Amino acid sequence: MKLLRFRVYDFRSVKDSGWIECDDVTTLVGVNEAGKSNLLLALWKLKPAKGGEIDLLADLPRKRYSELRDKKEKPIFIETEFELSQNLILKIVKITGAEYEDVRIASISRDFNGTYYIGFPYAKGISSINSQDVRSILENALTSIEPLEEAGKTEQGIKEEACYRISKALESIGDKEKLLAKDITTVIDCLNLSSKPMKSSHIRPIILEAQKEIGNFKSLLEKPNPSSFQEARDIVLEELPSFVYYSNYGNLDSEIYLPHVIENLKRTDLTGSVEAKVRTLRVLFEFVGLDPQEILDLGKEPEPKKDIHGNILQEPTQEEINRAAQAKTERDVLLQSASASLTASFKDWWKQGNYRFDFHADGKHFRIWVSDDIRPEKVELEGRSTGLQWFLSFYLIFLVESREAHKGAILLLDEAGLSLHPLAQKDLAKFFENLSKTNQIIHTTHSPFLVDTGHVDRVKVVYIDDEGYTVASNDLRSAEGKSQTRSVYAIHAALGLSISDTLLQGCRPIIVEGPSDQYYLSAIKNFLISERLIAPKEELVFVPSGGVRGVEGIASILAGKADDLPFVILDSDKPGQDFKNKLQQRLYKDSPDKIIEIRDVLGLENSEVEDLIPFNMIKLGISRLFRQVETEEFEDVYISTQPILPQIEDFAKKHGITLEVGWKVDLARLAKQRLQLQRTKIVDEKTRILWQELFNKLV
Repeated sequence: MKLLRFRVYDFRSVKDSGWIECDDVTTLVGVNEAGKSNLLLALWKLKPAKGGEIDLLADLPRKRYSELRDKKEKPIFIETEFELSQNLILKIVKITGAEYEDVRIASISRDFNGTYYIGFPYAKGISSINSQDVRSILENALTSIEPLEEAGKTEQGIKEEACYRISKALESIGDKEKLLAKDITTVIDCLNLSSKPMKSSHIRPIILEAQKEIGNFKSLLEKPNPSSFQEARDIVLEELPSFVYYSNYGNLDSEIYLPHVIENLKRTDLTGSVEAKVRTLRVLFEFVGLDPQEILDLGKEPEPKKDIHGNILQEPTQEEINRAAQAKTERDVLLQSASASLTASFKDWWKQGNYRFDFHADGKHFRIWVSDDIRPEKVELEGRSTGLQWFLSFYLIFLVESREAHKGAILLLDEAGLSLHPLAQKDLAKFFENLSKTNQIIHTTHSPFLVDTGHVDRVKVVYIDDEGYTVASNDLRSAEGKSQTRSVYAIHAALGLSISDTLLQGCRPIIVEGPSDQYYLSAIKNFLISERLIAPKEELVFVPSGGVRGVEGIASILAGKADDLPFVILDSDKPGQDFKNKLQQRLYKDSPDKIIEIRDVLGLENSEVEDLIPFNMIKLGISRLFRQVETEEFEDVYISTQPILPQIEDFAKKHGITLEVGWKVDLARLAKQRLQLQRTKIVDEKTRILWQELFNKLV
């Protein structure tokens, strides 16, 4: 199961967070006290791996505590949507008889009483049937009956009655476009013949077949929603992954007293920082294959024999001394082997220096020493940077526990890596990416260096609204509200750093109008590279300009530093065409071929970047936009030879739906995720060629 999005209600500082879309790695960015931790805590309490009990005094909003504490029915505080695994979907299909797509996504919520609510939000069911489908069955039956003869005197009059009843059924439909269950029942009743059945009749089977076909429509309308099946709800809850919340990461000490370690590893009553350190020690010894009891035993000195008063009766024999020396040698070999193992493994992740770890044991004491190429002398771990201590502890915990205790769990990391150097924070972001192959990660930060600008669609901004509540948003633009602008600043800083890195590393920036264009084109680029259809020598980075008006300013800055005008991709709507003319007359007068208009690629007037995308890749997002529309599907009225955005806007207007600000960005993000998951299944050959031709111009 993969978490697609979650929403928090009435939990601590959160009134309604809004939907927070999730990916393999999701970053919640905001200033201190914005409420980022409260979002993680609410999600953790959906199904905590350990701890995480609901505490009304701590978790209910203070403003509503007196109102809610004694209510028998408590409000829902966390709502989630998960994409189910294929095996689980097939099980539910078997139980419910639902269509595969109807149960691909499950909603799971929990209230303050601890009660779970499970459903399938996209299994709308069928509320009506196209009248033309029923009308066609009746008209075909009538056409089939007209040339037939009645089977003898006993069937006399059946043909006339059959034609009459079909006519009555057609009359009951009238000019209705859609038929409800009651309309279908009326049609079926109209077809009931009064005469007795005849085995040799050719007319009666036609009427019965028509009743059967129309009855199938009735069965579809009366089909129960899969959410009503308790067994289906139970297996979804059983498969729900647990959530692991971390805010205390337990840095290792350089000197460890082995008897205390052995004792603490057996205890279950530890809390706070002591528990965190013990957890880190456990995974350290496990990771390097050491047993602290064995290390302690191998280091014991041979003891003389004494009487009951403590007087020495006999010194250790030479054999005992030799045996103890051999045990110490074995301990040294074990420690050297473990040191080499940790050094080699850690080197793959920590890029801030070539560090070597050395484990030493002296009696009951176990020590960790560190050296590197710049400082070859060995220094105890606590004498090195806090960042190195933190990353080593973090690395051990998650590399070991994500494989074992937290296998398949979703990791919630609160303010991870704040003590790290900016470059080390970038390494941590890469560590997240690799760790997410086994565990989804949601982490909070206010550092721009932990924002992955290569996947800016994974970043959400968290801020305090005008009423003092925590809100999360996908809109990464600066807003009028001071709180949101401050929270977004870290993301803008990260994007600025990304552009600087792009120029310094010789990458190729390409200017696009907005973030939705950035998502689509980045997804296409990754697809083409993975399919080996393009092989760019430079990294292609799409830089959103905030609309056509920002293109010229950004192009001037980038051209000034790189001594080369960047490519610009513009929509072919009126603003795009007008601005293209201005650019060709001014900044791009000597490089008009570096302005690519979507119309030139598609040959479609008024086309935009969205029109480069196959409908199958974008239709899930459109379905979410119009999920409350039951009378008509957008797919049924979509015209593939016309630009899609005006059609979406017209469909929304027709059904009285107000499209939220940033809806195009949400659409792009979902399309990118769909392409990553299904790839070749939703990209036909014509689209591949089109995409390849566009990117060949850029490469």
